[in-house]
Amino acid sequence: MKKRDELTKDTPEAPESGFSRRRFMGAAALAGVAGATGLGATMMTRESFAAAAKEARNNAHVAPGELDEYYGFWSGGHQGEVRVLGVPSMRELMRIPVFNVDSATGWGITNESKEILGGDQQYLNGDCHHPHISMEDGRYDGKYLFINDKANTRVARIRLDIMKTDKVTFIPNVQAIHGLRLQKVPRTNYVFCNAEFVIPQPNDGSDYSLENSYTMFTALNAETMDVAWQVIVDGNLDNTDADYTGKYVASTCYNSEKALDLAGTMRNDRDWVVVFNVERIEAAIKAGNFKTIGDSKVPVVDGRGESEVTRYIPVPKNPHGLNTSPDGKYFIANGKLSPTCSVIEIAKLDDLFDNKIELRDTIIAEPELGLGPLHTTYDGRGNAYTTLFIDSQVVKWNIADAIKHYNGEDVNYIRQKLDVHYQPGHNHASLTESRDADGKWLVVLSKFSKDRFLPVGPLHPENDQLIDISGEEMKLVHDGPAFAEPHDCILVRRDQIKTKKIYDRGDAFFASCREQAQKDGVTLEADNKVIRDGNKVRVYMTSVAPIYGMLEFKVKEGDEVSVYVTNLDTIEDVTHGFCMVNHGVSMEVSPQQTASVTFTAGKPGVYWYYCNWFCHALHMEMGGRMLVEKA
Repeated sequence: MKKRDELTKDTPEAPESGFSRRRFMGAAALAGVAGATGLGATMMTRESFAAAAKEARNNAHVAPGELDEYYGFWSGGHQGEVRVLGVPSMRELMRIPVFNVDSATGWGITNESKEILGGDQQYLNGDCHHPHISMEDGRYDGKYLFINDKANTRVARIRLDIMKTDKVTFIPNVQAIHGLRLQKVPRTNYVFCNAEFVIPQPNDGSDYSLENSYTMFTALNAETMDVAWQVIVDGNLDNTDADYTGKYVASTCYNSEKALDLAGTMRNDRDWVVVFNVERIEAAIKAGNFKTIGDSKVPVVDGRGESEVTRYIPVPKNPHGLNTSPDGKYFIANGKLSPTCSVIEIAKLDDLFDNKIELRDTIIAEPELGLGPLHTTYDGRGNAYTTLFIDSQVVKWNIADAIKHYNGEDVNYIRQKLDVHYQPGHNHASLTESRDADGKWLVVLSKFSKDRFLPVGPLHPENDQLIDISGEEMKLVHDGPAFAEPHDCILVRRDQIKTKKIYDRGDAFFASCREQAQKDGVTLEADNKVIRDGNKVRVYMTSVAPIYGMLEFKVKEGDEVSVYVTNLDTIEDVTHGFCMVNHGVSMEVSPQQTASVTFTAGKPGVYWYYCNWFCHALHMEMGGRMLVEKA
């Protein structure tokens, strides 16, 4: 086999597609759509195009009282949260705090959330990129959603039955978790995540050189959220995706040079897609062929060079997105600085790892699509949809025809190009990361929105656009402003998510509250008591709309006060809250939930607490007093 570095020197001439940046504008756009989609030689009129777009918008309308067909889970970007939208209405339903502090729910304030975030080691910011839903046999099971924090090298898990974060794991030995995807079959046993930046190993200040810096591919146990293993690699890592056999995972690398400067990162005409053989990695660990680094006990397998567990497939240039087709046949890597995507045939990877074929033999198509291809999604009908960042377009292309063109046939693989506004990053079609891709809706997350919305000052919102892809043409039907770079989203059918209406009293989400109550001899569902332990005071109270079970309690200045509130209401939308005035304390307490918060009592005086979630006609009357005495 040829050495990998010999295959990163040149980029072959890409096939000419004949499509310029703005071909699909005005009358030219109508003619192009008609020809590319096989709609006939007669050019569509502006009236017929407008009528088709109006029909698509009608299909997207969800009337009052009706339910959306899909849940959409959006990464919250720099807000560090996950946002829940209904699709196709694009109505925001809920925000799930993850890495951020949220005064509405008390996330980052309550004892339970601080425990999940890591107690005193928590960070106050997050940078969420890639939300993904757990699977069974390649189909969404609706159990968990996983999300990364690039800013602080963490991965979180959200329970979808209650839409709450229940685990956060810090990833050792690496920095900046970016790409994140899940094992699809037989089920989501692993969460795969890429650390983007190379660092010395160990990163203890003894070495600062880039030459001796590396990054790693990490697998988390999806149930325990413990780090299972890591693979150290050449170059950096960007985006990733898994196959439908459970055997292979592929990741893009845009900085094979391991350069620090911009020019250096673009030096090679080709970088690569690194393919990980999960079975071989597990076998290496079982055989003891691993090491540990620094204080971490995580087994690290060496995947550098001509290893047994990795293969480095050269692709052009500074590739970004890596997306698996829903039929399980292909990994598609998006070129970013090349106008092409590289189609890797997954069925050839066994021969590649057995050294029966060359690295580039796995590439079966490299269609030229336009300027700045970033991410590709699918409709389940053999078509791919790729965002073109520089061209501000989405291009629909046929995979089978692209393969024929690569093999020398004179066939046009591009079906349509659609202008979006502007500079699209991720795109996501309904159910597209599962076997059930249904080709109904496409969401494009555009990075810029100039002139699309009312001006709001120098900082603009971004623009999430909804596109109807159920027919031969893509039709833009909705613009939706979004704040702080949502980055990516995932769409799942509403029947695949089963949420609780009220909490189970034995829910693990507030098990620590019950444990402390048992130590204090308190029954959470019945008792309203104050437990004093030196300068630590624990206040237990119930709540039933519109009254707390305790209307007044006394503490001393400087006491560490922990308040436990148990909501005894059993009606699904009667959520209570607890807000202690002038103490930076507020939290949500949903039906049958117990929540707790700890704070230091302020200077002597009277401090009111009140319900901050509207619960009853007499909601305003729901309150009580904390009396702080001199120490």
